[in-house]
Amino acid sequence: MISATPTTTFLPVVAENIPEELKARRQWVCWRLEERDEKLTKVPYVAGAARRASSTDPMTWRTFAEALAAYEVGEPPYDGIGFVFSPEDPFVGIDIDGCRDPETGEITDEQAQEIISSVGDGYIEVSPSGKGIHIILEGVVRGGGMRRGKVEMYARDRYFTVSGQVL
Repeated sequence: MISATPTTTFLPVVAENIPEELKARRQWVCWRLEERDEKLTKVPYVAGAARRASSTDPMTWRTFAEALAAYEVGEPPYDGIGFVFSPEDPFVGIDIDGCRDPETGEITDEQAQEIISSVGDGYIEVSPSGKGIHIILEGVVRGGGMRRGKVEMYARDRYFTVSGQVL
């Protein structure tokens, strides 16, 4: 396991912006950016522990308060917190990578803008990198998940990093 370089920075978590409906669920993990197969990836960890969490094992998930506290204390060090999608919750996550200019905040992808505009009561935030967006709303995804180009949608067995940086 190789940790990311110290020059990698992420947006800080703004806890007060995260919807209470998500905070109320025991489906939270912490995460760290690590190198796997020469590619950087966001690896989930059990909050407050040095062992990896699993998006399919609820025994490795914690409360929002536990995940946030572990992230804020920084021991062991984490890059952020994440929400795990489960068959037992009504939530769907939409992840659109590389659609936002982190300097200006402008949505640079037409498809991403169309998706954002079509979301009614969903929670929309900037991804921790500042370059993408995450949308969480109630819904159903056939088969539990899908990926088409830059757009990923999941309803179970995955987790999203969460920034609280509302779009």
